[in-house]
Amino acid sequence: MSQDHNQSLAPMPDTGRRRFLNTAAVSLAGAGLAVGLAACKQDATATPAVAGAAPGAAPAAHGGSEYSVAPGQLDTYYMFSSAGHAGDVRVFGLPSGREFKRIPVFNTDCMIGWGITNESKAIIGTNPDGTVKYNTGDTHHLHPSYTDGTYDGKYLFVNDKINCRLARVRLDTMECDKIAQLPNIQGFHGTFPDKRDPVDSSINHTTRVFCGAEFSVPLPNFGKGIDDVAAYRSLFTCVDAESMEVRWQVLIDGNCELVATSYDGKLAATTQYNTEMGTSFPDMMSAEWDSCLFFNIARIEQAVKDGKVKTYGDSKVPVVDGTKAANTDPKTAFTCYVPIPKNPHGVNISPDGKYYACAGKLSPSGSLIEHEKVLKWFEGELKEPRETVVAEPDLGLGPLHTAFDGRGNAYTTLFLDSQIVKWSIDGAIKAYQGDKNATVVLDRLDVHYQPGHGFTSMGETRECDGKFLVSDNKFSKDRFLPVGPLHPETSQLIDISGDKMVIVHDNPVSSEPHDSIIIRREIIRPVKIYNLDDFPNAVKEHKDSGVFRDGNKVTVKLISQAPAFSLPEFRVKKGDEVTIVLTNLDKIEDLTHGFAIQRYNINFIVNPQETKSVTFKADKAGVFWCYCTHFCHAMHMEMRSRMIVEA
Repeated sequence: MSQDHNQSLAPMPDTGRRRFLNTAAVSLAGAGLAVGLAACKQDATATPAVAGAAPGAAPAAHGGSEYSVAPGQLDTYYMFSSAGHAGDVRVFGLPSGREFKRIPVFNTDCMIGWGITNESKAIIGTNPDGTVKYNTGDTHHLHPSYTDGTYDGKYLFVNDKINCRLARVRLDTMECDKIAQLPNIQGFHGTFPDKRDPVDSSINHTTRVFCGAEFSVPLPNFGKGIDDVAAYRSLFTCVDAESMEVRWQVLIDGNCELVATSYDGKLAATTQYNTEMGTSFPDMMSAEWDSCLFFNIARIEQAVKDGKVKTYGDSKVPVVDGTKAANTDPKTAFTCYVPIPKNPHGVNISPDGKYYACAGKLSPSGSLIEHEKVLKWFEGELKEPRETVVAEPDLGLGPLHTAFDGRGNAYTTLFLDSQIVKWSIDGAIKAYQGDKNATVVLDRLDVHYQPGHGFTSMGETRECDGKFLVSDNKFSKDRFLPVGPLHPETSQLIDISGDKMVIVHDNPVSSEPHDSIIIRREIIRPVKIYNLDDFPNAVKEHKDSGVFRDGNKVTVKLISQAPAFSLPEFRVKKGDEVTIVLTNLDKIEDLTHGFAIQRYNINFIVNPQETKSVTFKADKAGVFWCYCTHFCHAMHMEMRSRMIVEA
């Protein structure tokens, strides 16, 4: 962001801003979200606005150069973002904020051919007639795999809240390679991979992915017991990171929300905002406290090994009983329910592995839970789970998610205040212990508007570097040129390297960025050209291309090599089941080809040395041109073939 651009931004009157915020707050309060918020202490002022610039904008002295990327230069970080109900994953560069790619996962994509090609259908899953089982999704949370407590650049895991699936994206190709269906649950919201094996300390990388179910249902959910809402239950699920098979589930009281994992592999945690297991809004608001729920992974897996499990319906996944009634003795318990203020939204572990930060939407405070104290509870050394809480600082209105800078500071998003609050972990602990002179809140920064997730560079690893924080905001009123009723949302880059937070630029983003991860670029090692031998059906030589018939099933083997397809035409008969196998034999980086068939709803791309296939019924007789959709050569327009369907 340049200095000139900074200076061109007209200051936004605080009254207008507050009028917008108050309107939003009033509407939310009408739904019951204002409960308990009046107790918030505004004990630190917001970062003052720079003269001649928008509140919180980068000072003119910065000149913007350190936050921009010159033409021909590369960004310092990758940022991966879940896209909410768009169903995909977005790839950005930081500090530029440029969007590089959208990775289709739970959505269909007519450029990539995701949901069209046979290979993508096999990953997504199909109905008996070959149609895609689900063509929509809701990606909320995504997290990469770990080695030695930091990202290893191997995988990215992302959830689908609508259809209860967990997807895995390969970070070398930045393409989804597996999707797992989770049984017995609905509303799969939070997910997080483990960082180390809970039993074998020599295994220092991700082997499991934990998944939390938000909505309770009858078990099994086959149409019986639908009116007995008191019997509805949620389950916590463990998926094998390599096979993507479901390992086990835990039956719990209350629901799951977001998930975190410890650095030693021993614990997984999830926040619970509906411990009442209510099915209506009033029912969800009746309890005074909710929970952060911890799972003792080694004990759970031993119970599975010992066969102390049950199953539900037609699922063969073993289920361990993690309810309170079945876990009264801490020394044998699988679960620990830590009471925290009402309606928490998110749990995050500090880079040193010592603390879990939670925040309740209906309380102006955050809760800090000490990892070692949770382990002590499981050993019977504490009387009550509540003794694991070591701090509860007043933060502001509507606290949601917490990120860290690796210097002992935490950054929590305040949805109702439209702020990021920076606070001292050590100061919060001292204040909780009674030190009235302890400084807790260090800084406040207005963001625009209503932040959801906030996340720092390398912030969920031991290598947290404390350079940048990104605030993904749910509203962007007056920030960008209007584009109709559906506004873009705002992703704001914030410099957190100094004592004061500074917004350095805004990026408009397509709805809805939900959660993001910032990774140093050297960790990600993308391939530039595929290995031809990785595709068993590859058409490796021109002599292998042609039309091959087996009854009414026809296989057309094609090669794309700029600027031509290997077959100028191919013939099939009306009613044939046609499979087209296309291999891109070009070995030049960035030389991708496309393949589309007129009026047959076929469109996909093949990257250098890649093979894809599609299967369809030739139900229309005539001549149908096939052409390359992805610009590849000076003679790109001439790159065609004809599909002739004989009546």
